[in-house]
Amino acid sequence: MDVLKIATAGSVDDGKSTLIGRILYDTKSLTTDKLEAIETRSKANGFDYLDFSLATDGLVAEREQGITIDVAHIYFSTKTKSYIIADTPGHVEYTRNMVTGASTSQASIILVDARKGVIEQTYRHFFINNLLRIKDVIVAINKMDLVDFSESVYEEIKADFQSLIGKSSYKEQHITFIPVSALQGDNVVNQSENTPWYTGQTLLQHLEELDAQDVYEKSQARFPVQTVIRPKKTEFHDFRGYAGKLYGGDFSVGDEVTIVPSLTVSKIKEIYFFDQKFETVGRGSSCVITLENDVNVSRGDMLVKSSEKPRLEKQLEATVCWMDGSSLTPDSSYYVQSGSACVLSKIKHIEGSIATDFSEKDISKNKLDLNEIGRVKIQLSKPLAIDSYSKNKASGSFILIDAQTNATSGVGFVE
Repeated sequence: MDVLKIATAGSVDDGKSTLIGRILYDTKSLTTDKLEAIETRSKANGFDYLDFSLATDGLVAEREQGITIDVAHIYFSTKTKSYIIADTPGHVEYTRNMVTGASTSQASIILVDARKGVIEQTYRHFFINNLLRIKDVIVAINKMDLVDFSESVYEEIKADFQSLIGKSSYKEQHITFIPVSALQGDNVVNQSENTPWYTGQTLLQHLEELDAQDVYEKSQARFPVQTVIRPKKTEFHDFRGYAGKLYGGDFSVGDEVTIVPSLTVSKIKEIYFFDQKFETVGRGSSCVITLENDVNVSRGDMLVKSSEKPRLEKQLEATVCWMDGSSLTPDSSYYVQSGSACVLSKIKHIEGSIATDFSEKDISKNKLDLNEIGRVKIQLSKPLAIDSYSKNKASGSFILIDAQTNATSGVGFVE
């Protein structure tokens, strides 16, 4: 069964958690005890309706304040597809959480309160979707019941959002607008009689039709080597295989491959899935590959088709989202980890932070603070096989690891 990964984003009190809870309720994905707990808690809070946000807000602080703080992953299935929803916080102080939750998603749901329309936080949510190149974006215009299901309000918000699309790298066919009421269930799973002017699909119907292909879109094949397989058995004495996950494209037996960064050339001899051999491996698959030549390959190397070599760089220019309480400053040292490769680096230059409202204004400063996004130049201690993020998500992204604490301090996207 296909698995679709979805990120959600919305401002405080836009009803994001309620929307997810409604989907779980209408698809009968809530267990009996969970539903009883929601009923009991809703009555205790004085509500005469079911508070579906209780189905997703797991932290005590989230339930008390009615906001989302941490990233929660919610799982449910229909007859045709399985879903993983990353319920990410929308407030500016949790930008790093949103980037983390959305980084592996194929689709995104951005909530807009019908009473408030497109606001500053909506700009940032869409900016992050654009930065991460999430393929399909659904703009759920929520709380339509509070504006009497007005078509004019819906069209006005839609027009405001479309002005943002023109400033992004998206094409309009990848943006879908749906008027919903998460509290009452209008156009979430079931078609609403309150919006006769809306002839499109419900939210779930649209999700059911999305292509649940691997998050890493089809591009050039990249196989970061995770480990070298050398069985300690006499019958496999000469076996040397390379385990990893293939991104971007396909590999077949007989393909000529180049090992980077050494640029050694060989051919694929065998492809294994556990103890079974296959002629071809598709992107998104984990496997073991053997080569015809007895060449030197180790963890951190990458196998690529000889006709599709990546860049070998000792200096990176990247957009970085900073996730550490300590600021990112020039001349500081971090490990750059891309795939299984880990290289010591020094921050050479910080151009400043980027405004996330598509105004194209850069804030000139020589550091990045927590949750800020900016352009950074990084000097590497040795060459790293890399692609631009726009061409290959897997080999075009990296994390920055604090050399002193080993904490993940930032995430970068190669330009």
